[in-house]
Amino acid sequence: MNATTATRHEFQAEVKQLLDLMIHSLYSNKEVFLRELISNASDALDRRRFEGITNESLRSSEEPHIRLESDRANHTLTIHDNGVGMSTEEVVNNLGTIARSGTKEFVSHLKEQKQQDGGTLAPDLIGQFGVGFYSSFMVAEEVTVVSRKAGENTATEWRSTADGSYELAETTRAEAGTSITLKLKPASSDESLDDFCDEYVLKRIIKKYSDFVSYPIRMEVTHTTPAEKEGDAPIIETKDEQLNTMTAIWTRPKDEVTKEEHEQFYRHIAHDWSPPLSHVHLRIDGTFEASGLLYIPSQAPFDLYHPEMKRGIQLYVRRVFIMDECKELAPTWLRFVKGVIDAQDLDLNVSREMLQQSRQIKAIHRQIIKKVLDELIRIQNEQPEDYAKLWTQFGPVLKEGLIQGDEKDKERLLDLLMSPSTKETSTSLQSYVSRMKEGQNDIYYLVSHSLDAARRSPHLEAFERRGYEVLFFSDNIDELWLERTGEFDGKKLVSIGHGLVDLEATDSEDEKKKKEEERESRTKELSDLLSRLRAHLQEDVKEVRLSARLTSSAVCLVGEEGDMSPQLEKLMSQLGKEVPKVKRILELNPEHAVVTKLKSLHEADPKDPKLKDYAELLYGQALLAEGNQIPDPARFSQLIAGLMA
Repeated sequence: MNATTATRHEFQAEVKQLLDLMIHSLYSNKEVFLRELISNASDALDRRRFEGITNESLRSSEEPHIRLESDRANHTLTIHDNGVGMSTEEVVNNLGTIARSGTKEFVSHLKEQKQQDGGTLAPDLIGQFGVGFYSSFMVAEEVTVVSRKAGENTATEWRSTADGSYELAETTRAEAGTSITLKLKPASSDESLDDFCDEYVLKRIIKKYSDFVSYPIRMEVTHTTPAEKEGDAPIIETKDEQLNTMTAIWTRPKDEVTKEEHEQFYRHIAHDWSPPLSHVHLRIDGTFEASGLLYIPSQAPFDLYHPEMKRGIQLYVRRVFIMDECKELAPTWLRFVKGVIDAQDLDLNVSREMLQQSRQIKAIHRQIIKKVLDELIRIQNEQPEDYAKLWTQFGPVLKEGLIQGDEKDKERLLDLLMSPSTKETSTSLQSYVSRMKEGQNDIYYLVSHSLDAARRSPHLEAFERRGYEVLFFSDNIDELWLERTGEFDGKKLVSIGHGLVDLEATDSEDEKKKKEEERESRTKELSDLLSRLRAHLQEDVKEVRLSARLTSSAVCLVGEEGDMSPQLEKLMSQLGKEVPKVKRILELNPEHAVVTKLKSLHEADPKDPKLKDYAELLYGQALLAEGNQIPDPARFSQLIAGLMA
């Protein structure tokens, strides 16, 4: 390339401060300059292919491609393409005018043409703002562009150091297209940028940002083969390599993608060596287009519950990588889902690193939720063993959707809910309802800090005796969503650890009347004892009453409707919230021998000091039975020893 004498020009947007802003503030990661330049090159190749359909002079016998050329000795990196190129006027308009996008102007022209006479649709071009090119000044002290427009014989050289001006000269180029040469900032500056000449670094950046660009990106790569014999020199060869795969498997028909390809792609985007449990193809057509491929992992990541957990859905726009962690695409309760979303038209901000709030994002967000829930329901119905494992890994996270999701999401999540019960290792709510006893109107559940504690709870006794199934919930989040979920399939969700229980729904009217009379008689008979015990435990309980839920245990603790449970109290404390002490109700089994003995002791001497000791023992026993700690273990131990003596 031989340039004539250059002439000096001022940028049409005469603001050096604007250049400084873009160079130092627009992009958070310097390596994106290569993404921007390759995107521009891809657009130029698209334009030449598109315009060549109707203009034979723009066609080329050479395969369209992009080439990187690094020169470590001279600290330069060059990006070549054989695309449509630019005339001198276009160079001035597109590079000499900051924030003017030739791509955007081209697309606007074609859209206008289509509206007027039904012209051909424009190809997919990513350029929107005309500022991506200037990201090269983040890493380069000088940028030289040589461009020859397809169909013309001469080329134009544009050169600038981002000082508010540029030089323009006529030159030559062997073929149509554009070459951009970056003279990288020296290693002696505050930031060493020599790495952008390194083959490994360039390959890594291409793999991350431009792996699925639809044109080959090539580079001469040096390979060193160790010597076969000791003392011989290693064999050094330079080979032409393609750096990108060009294969965006989410754009292919799903029946053509093999299991091995899915596993390989999943490892590439998720960095997880365990194969995914399932995958979901996503396609949106209409006012805007988007496609994608989502994966449901088989194992939960170690940081699933960490506040800084990295989300797994990557965002592409026309197969160019934009963002590694796009939080706007999926709710937090689907944060374990990995995958790629590729949109054809998104409202990006000028650096393409952040999304503007838009209806497209909201539509993609809704579609992801729908597709993932559809797939989870399919697995639940068709692969119950796999679903049981999935629920073990991700069930607590999905329950977050019962708090955060909208009503439609909550309904579907309740269908997906799995829980152990007194009759099943794991059951859905729908299966529970199908097994309900005739005349049973409520779904019974028990919340405990562990499954073992729930299975041993005295609250179960009367329910098991009558054959009622009880669901167990032991995740930290269960209390929160259960408070907000009133019913399922028209059946009320009822905690057996709160309030009064009605287990007589299936009894005849005569049986109900007889039991009510017996309760009233026993309450009247033991009312003085209950009042005395309440007086001894007034700091810990709000009431002492007879229980309808105990059959073999002497005592249990229950909460009033609307009261905070011990599990929720503990969770709030762990979150640093000040939680007032909630007094619960102590229930006694009127048929238990201990209550009979206490009645006799009280009748002999209502002021007997042993009644206070026994009240404390009963309260401690009730706490231990549900797996909670007693407030004063030493005192409780002394009372036990005294009782034994």
